[in-house]
Amino acid sequence: MSNLYGDFNQKIDYVFKVVLIGDSAVGKSQLLARFARNEFSVDSKATIGVEFQTKTLVIDQKIVKAQIWDTAGQERYRAVTSAYYRGAVGAMLVYDMTKRQSFDHIARWLDELRGHADKNIVIMLIGNKCDLASLRAVPVEDAKEFAERENLFFMETSALDSTNVETAFLTVLTEIYRTVSKKTLTVNGDHDASSNAALLKGTQIIVPGPEINNQGKGGGGCCT
Repeated sequence: MSNLYGDFNQKIDYVFKVVLIGDSAVGKSQLLARFARNEFSVDSKATIGVEFQTKTLVIDQKIVKAQIWDTAGQERYRAVTSAYYRGAVGAMLVYDMTKRQSFDHIARWLDELRGHADKNIVIMLIGNKCDLASLRAVPVEDAKEFAERENLFFMETSALDSTNVETAFLTVLTEIYRTVSKKTLTVNGDHDASSNAALLKGTQIIVPGPEINNQGKGGGGCCT
């Protein structure tokens, strides 16, 4: 994956806004830190308000800047909802696989996302903390069933040991690129989404890289 990242002086071809959503303490900020800076902090504090980081990469010989937004999961920050989702073309819907409640709240987060974001937004369901397999409270089958029913990609990750983190983000970004490059993303929401359903449904993306060998670990991998 050496050709994916670098110090780019060339013109940016695309800027993709991706939002991280889910309950507080599921590891959203840690996932972002691992992907953007390859860091993990054992003393991570709860996010206050909204933060974002960027990472530039190459997809299909195009220079893409990923602008990844992270927000607090607490109710008192929900007032930022509309602005947070505006312009987002991708979303990572994150739960903690050791906390069943965080998974049970995913349906509410998904409803909120779909109520504010573009109808063709690319969404991946993320079961984080898969390194804590002995504490699993959400069976892989439950998450896969939900993802298939809602037409989402799905992957289990660990921000702590890096399992599937890069693969998850690249999967979403590559799918966004494919959608945008085929001019099927409708920012104004005035296009008939039914003609695009086949594009997002049933698509499995294999991204080359060291993490790809971990997709089968703990039920990881992507599905729709």
